[in-house]
Amino acid sequence: MLKDELVRRGNSLFRWRSFLPLVLVPPALWMGWKCPDWAHAKAWQVGCWGVGLLGLWVRAKTIGHVPPGTSGRNTSEGQVAESLNTREMYSLVRHPLYLGNYLMWMGLVLATGRLDFAMVVTLLYMMYYLRIAMAEEAFLEAKFGATYAEWSKRVPAFVPGRWGSRRSAWTAAGNAISWRHVLKREYNGTYALVLGYFALDAVRSAGAGDPSHLTFGWQVGLAVCTLAFLVLRFLKKRTQVLHVEGREFT
Repeated sequence: MLKDELVRRGNSLFRWRSFLPLVLVPPALWMGWKCPDWAHAKAWQVGCWGVGLLGLWVRAKTIGHVPPGTSGRNTSEGQVAESLNTREMYSLVRHPLYLGNYLMWMGLVLATGRLDFAMVVTLLYMMYYLRIAMAEEAFLEAKFGATYAEWSKRVPAFVPGRWGSRRSAWTAAGNAISWRHVLKREYNGTYALVLGYFALDAVRSAGAGDPSHLTFGWQVGLAVCTLAFLVLRFLKKRTQVLHVEGREFT
């Protein structure tokens, strides 16, 4: 069946879901070099930063409140879940992390000023993550049965609130947000987002013959972000500072 084939492909893509979107980097940089004049406006670029940061906020809220044992990232084991999370961001959409990913990437894509590129990326994103989402939902439906079926009927997949196919009621997480866990999980993605904006700013400025990306403030900003990334990476890999007991699977 076509559904089974899509689920099989989704399981294959699931293992590489954090890396495959990197194929967008070369075309995005090329598009940035060819950036139209109107997209150099500060208001537009600030708006693009806003879209990316909104995506980062969605991911932070999702990860910071997620209960232990509700999801897994181990790319060799594939799907991992001990319980079904239906609270906080999961009470608005069934796949808030993928919604956050889309907004983060779309902020970078829109910064190129190429709306046709944004449409193509949106279509590719839907094709790519739809398969992964189908694989995840098949796993959750098989494991949690009627509980999952009831939740999925009232909560839309990707688009929350009045813009989704149905309305869903907000349900508080019931636990405090763990910023240490957010830092542990999201420092890579955050740095990739920031580095992407710096890279696009560099090629966009160079393409327009503007050396603003070579200013002292620009270079200091990039250096500070890189230092923060290295410090957080050291804390995660070499210490227990960012470890939160009971969050091993999330």
